[in-house]
Amino acid sequence: MTLVLPHIGRLPAGPLNAISDVAGVTVGHATLAQGAIQTGVTVIRPHGGDPFRDKVPAAAVVFNGFGKSIGLVQVQELGVLETPIALTNTMSVGSVATAQVISAIQANPEIGRSEPTLNPLVFECNDGYLNDIQAMAVSAEHYRQALASAAPEFGQGAVGAGRGMSCFDLKGGIGSASRQISVGGMPYCVGALVLANFGKLAALTLAGQHIGNGLRRLRKTVPEAPEMGSIIMIIATDAPLDARQLGRLATRCGIGLGRTGSIYGHGSGDLALAFSTAQTVPHRSDSALRQSACLHDNLLDPLFEAVVDSTEQAIVNALFAAESVSGRDGHRRLSLRDAATGQS
Repeated sequence: MTLVLPHIGRLPAGPLNAISDVAGVTVGHATLAQGAIQTGVTVIRPHGGDPFRDKVPAAAVVFNGFGKSIGLVQVQELGVLETPIALTNTMSVGSVATAQVISAIQANPEIGRSEPTLNPLVFECNDGYLNDIQAMAVSAEHYRQALASAAPEFGQGAVGAGRGMSCFDLKGGIGSASRQISVGGMPYCVGALVLANFGKLAALTLAGQHIGNGLRRLRKTVPEAPEMGSIIMIIATDAPLDARQLGRLATRCGIGLGRTGSIYGHGSGDLALAFSTAQTVPHRSDSALRQSACLHDNLLDPLFEAVVDSTEQAIVNALFAAESVSGRDGHRRLSLRDAATGQS
């Protein structure tokens, strides 16, 4: 079977076709890849400054809540981010959240004293098929490495938090994409980044073409098992939106996810978060009133389309970028390319 990386939808991609096409957004990884340890951390910085001092509007949506993320309650209540977004494996959420708090305190020593405490934000997926997740190998140092390495250009596939992830019983991981749009005569960008760890092989759909059964004939060793994966979908945009509108954007991630063959299986945690870089919310302000401008709701359709297409594209890009990986107890996940060519 010959596979060609498709362009999803009709909208053009940004120069990098990545979430970092939204100006100021950067991504960094720390990857652990040795024997049974196949895991890591990925960090998304919403801008180059201090997000505790200059927060960005955000909203999160839970499609299926089989997950162990931290920080979503406050995002839902206050509608802002005050740390970078961290992705890792399920059993490393605690250590990464602690690392986020320590990093923020180093920059703002009065956190938890004269200042409020911090809301760390960590999303997770279970990479236990390939990774010895019980080893809890991810440390605070790995978070610091990922944060320090954040840049506009970054790896995709089996890197960072995506190192041990599986997608449609193939190798999954980190994927990213972007779409450029015009709203009211103004140019805007929407970028997506996913941690793809979901789906059953037979359901895999690529740009509307159902290819899972064809791959199944090549991969007769894939056992039948319930859906036990997850996906985290992060959306960034430079369009001026408030938290309510960003929640509407995050909801559209589910369309792009469904197009690839997901049914939000019982054991799958499917979550999305959207944020805007168009304006920041200062931690402290001398003014009693906060002035902000937002797009009218009746102009949001181009953004919705961009979210759907960039989410689907990011999942596809994760599959195409990933390499085959062997890990715990001899478990192996073939990349999409290796599965399509019959390699083992």
